[in-house]
Amino acid sequence: MPKRIAIANHLSTEELFVRYREAAEATERSHFQIMWLLATGKTVKEVSVVTGYTKIWIYQIIKRYNQDGASGLANKRHLNQGKESLLTDVQQAQLWQVLSEKAPDGGLWNGRKVADYLSELTGQKIDRRRGWEYLRQMTFRLRVTRPEHGQADLIEQEDWKKN
Repeated sequence: MPKRIAIANHLSTEELFVRYREAAEATERSHFQIMWLLATGKTVKEVSVVTGYTKIWIYQIIKRYNQDGASGLANKRHLNQGKESLLTDVQQAQLWQVLSEKAPDGGLWNGRKVADYLSELTGQKIDRRRGWEYLRQMTFRLRVTRPEHGQADLIEQEDWKKN
């Protein structure tokens, strides 16, 4: 006979069912469904088949419910703000000003040159791909003038443009 899981008695089976049916968000609804099915006597394997969640994840949900109650079943992914930006607002403004001018070697800015500048600015080693990302993020592009033939006749070119 399969081993039953110990579930804390934060909410009754009926309350779990009501919260499962009234949950507005899909993730939260699934978590309440899992807890409701377990509270009705289903095994973890049966719940896994019904919901599509793995056993390991079901055990994680049970652990959160036992520790935090109903608030442990909420979807908290929207609270994750992600990694902090590499540059502060002031540093981004400085980068914008620097990119508005010519590159230190007199040529055009590219990912490597931006990465070198950012490495000096932040004191960290910055990869050239990150430099390219910042260059693109700030809507700077490589703009190269169209080449002209050395023996081109300017009068003929103007006549050609008029036609």
